Amino acid sequence: MDSIQTQGLVRTAQQAMAAGRMDEAAHLWTQVLSLSPEHPQALFHLGQDRLIRKDARGALPLLIRAAKADTGTPVIPLNLAFAYRALGDKPGELEAIERALAIDPYFLPALLAKGAALERAGQARQAARVYRDALAIVPPDAQLSPELRTHVARARGLVEQNARDLDAQLQPRLAQIRENHPDAQFDRFEECKEAMLGRKKIYTQQPTMLHVPRLPAIPFYDRSEFPWLAELESQTDAIREELLTLLREDAKEFGPYVQHPAGAPLNQWAELNFSPRWSAFFLWQDGRRIDAHCERCPRTASVTESMPLADFPGYAPAVFFSTLEPHTRIPPHTGVTNARLIVHLPLIVPENTGFRVGNESRAFEAGKAWVFDDTIEHEAWNDSDKLRVILIFDIWNPLLTAAERELVCAPRARAGLLRRRLTAPIPADSRISPPRAAAAAAPGPVARHSGAIARRLPG
Repeated sequence: MDSIQTQGLVRTAQQAMAAGRMDEAAHLWTQVLSLSPEHPQALFHLGQDRLIRKDARGALPLLIRAAKADTGTPVIPLNLAFAYRALGDKPGELEAIERALAIDPYFLPALLAKGAALERAGQARQAARVYRDALAIVPPDAQLSPELRTHVARARGLVEQNARDLDAQLQPRLAQIRENHPDAQFDRFEECKEAMLGRKKIYTQQPTMLHVPRLPAIPFYDRSEFPWLAELESQTDAIREELLTLLREDAKEFGPYVQHPAGAPLNQWAELNFSPRWSAFFLWQDGRRIDAHCERCPRTASVTESMPLADFPGYAPAVFFSTLEPHTRIPPHTGVTNARLIVHLPLIVPENTGFRVGNESRAFEAGKAWVFDDTIEHEAWNDSDKLRVILIFDIWNPLLTAAERELVCAPRARAGLLRRRLTAPIPADSRISPPRAAAAAAPGPVARHSGAIARRLPG
């Protein structure tokens, strides 16, 4: 155990470092070392001080001793790696980096240092793999030091270049296969390839309440599976006329779509909670027909009620006009159950409006409907200066059997397994990212690293 005198010197040295008085701190750490020759902090900071002063040869023995005295702190072997690098010892550098990563596999500066070492050794592909691991845990750029931001940008650039190189190698091989299958659809394989190259992620179903297993995660369903879409689209003009009448005469009946009570976690919904920027006019809500609203829009009610609406007792169907004001974005989110799908019929769609499900983004086109799985992360935007309005309703997932529909409904109707309405977006939960993504700069001496907990949206 350190003596009282040693402890006092350590505190004073740390205070001097925090104040930027590095010469004074070095003198104090030397005094600590005279009292406790294998004191890990003193050895480390004196070794780091030598590194900063471009004295790698003098830093090396101090950092070797520090690493032996403290085997649980990854910054020590990482700084040892910097000393080896300055001395031109490539094997020693990589071995020290591996020791740092053995202590903490998520230590961002060590991952970046390993990628840089492999890159200098001419092993670009291996460096790109390491950089991909580092980029998976890197905090937002705003949280990075300027130096670390520069090296993260370089890592991104190498990963992207490596992806382009691999893609260029693959294309000649794939071209012949495509020519052999001129009528085939390659969208799924293209997404697979882009994910393999690290340019896209695979989005899965992330229902916030009820997940029916073994249903495929299809962002946008093929129109051919819903022959009734043509009939729906043929009624666009009539539906739009009823909408325009509502907007002229009953605009006050549109209410904020997001309505979470006080005290509820809002996360990405804070900006839109009880905001008219995203509003709705319901014809059906929580499985209940709103007769007064349906009387105001008889054609819309008649058309949608002829569709295969989901009928979850007490929860669905939902049929409503959804308005999105100019320069408003609906943040990425997921729906509550994959037992249903969502239909959009665009009615008023200015330019610069769009919609994304998973990796696929589409522009709205008035009168052109689509069907999508809202348990896959999705978002919408209106970057125009005009109002955007679409008709939304939910239908059964056609892959559910009649028996499964009954089974899905029965327990919820009795036990209330879904306690929030199907149409309400639910705040994203908090999940912990891989631990301790560091905010210190990797290329030079590293004094410490910090934890980072990322709030991740579903999907």
